[in-house]
Amino acid sequence: MKSNKEVTIYDVAKALNISPSTVSRGLKDHPHIRKETKKNIIAVAKEMGYQQNKFASNLRQKHTNTIGVVVPKLNSYFMATVIAGVEKITSQNGYGLIISQSQESWKKEISCISTLFNSRVDGLLVSLAFDTKNLDHFNILLNKDIPVVFFDRVADCNGCMSIVIDNYKAGYEATSHLIEQGCNRIVHIGGNLMRNVYSDRFRGYKQALADNGIEFDQHLVIISDMNGQAGTDAAKKILKMVPRPDGIFTSNDSTAVSAIVELERAGVKIPDEIAVVGFNNEPISKVIKPNLTTIDYPAREIGEISATSLINKLKNSQSANFSTIILKHKLISRQSSIRNGKNKN
Repeated sequence: MKSNKEVTIYDVAKALNISPSTVSRGLKDHPHIRKETKKNIIAVAKEMGYQQNKFASNLRQKHTNTIGVVVPKLNSYFMATVIAGVEKITSQNGYGLIISQSQESWKKEISCISTLFNSRVDGLLVSLAFDTKNLDHFNILLNKDIPVVFFDRVADCNGCMSIVIDNYKAGYEATSHLIEQGCNRIVHIGGNLMRNVYSDRFRGYKQALADNGIEFDQHLVIISDMNGQAGTDAAKKILKMVPRPDGIFTSNDSTAVSAIVELERAGVKIPDEIAVVGFNNEPISKVIKPNLTTIDYPAREIGEISATSLINKLKNSQSANFSTIILKHKLISRQSSIRNGKNKN
């Protein structure tokens, strides 16, 4: 007959007619417990369905060996790759992960932070939602000296660490590449400018135009949710523009790919009529024809360094606390933007 009653060390002790303290030490492989006794304890505990409460044990030691992760969305190749990098490092160091998604909602992000705090995570890795307005909801962690590391989408936070690439420089290089191909009417498709990744890429775009004597035109800036549908919608707007743009720089690859598909459906030749550059170097960038020029964003490395930085802080609270670590990115030139052999990379 099945029972939902939780088996305790007291139940195991009663079955073996020994003290609960002996059972506890035996399960912990204490050297003062005889090997035969340990063997019996483990065998009976297993037979009875005893589950060790590591959470309670860790709480007594004031840590849970658990790290919380909050990302905007899980159905993203970039974020999935970051998490793979995080998991590699946490697993190597004996930490478990609790992963949650804000679904691009500030309110949902607040709820995630509260839940992870109540789950007693030792530290937190966070990439902010589209519409996060301030960081007040992180005070509950910071006031308890629970370290927080932001990655990708970051914000200024006293005592926190950020892991990023130079998005301004990447935006500048992507736009400059299009200009080198002869483009002078370049659309920028970006996300919510409250977030550093989108605002910095936008600033790089504007500066590249200015440095090449091209007047900035606000009508060529399309702010969107940065999903596949956004690329399709942006392409439809571009098709109606007069004069028609000759270049597009988008802030992610999925938007770029859906824009290319819609433009080609309308008979536009890529890159001869409109050259396109994406961002992130996702696998889809090498599947679409023509292959997509993009910025290589080292997602796995970001995950590994974010997790390593957090664990170093957990192991040594006095360790160096660099406010920001900037990783290298790279422009990868492919057929979606190269015109007449004008490839300087």
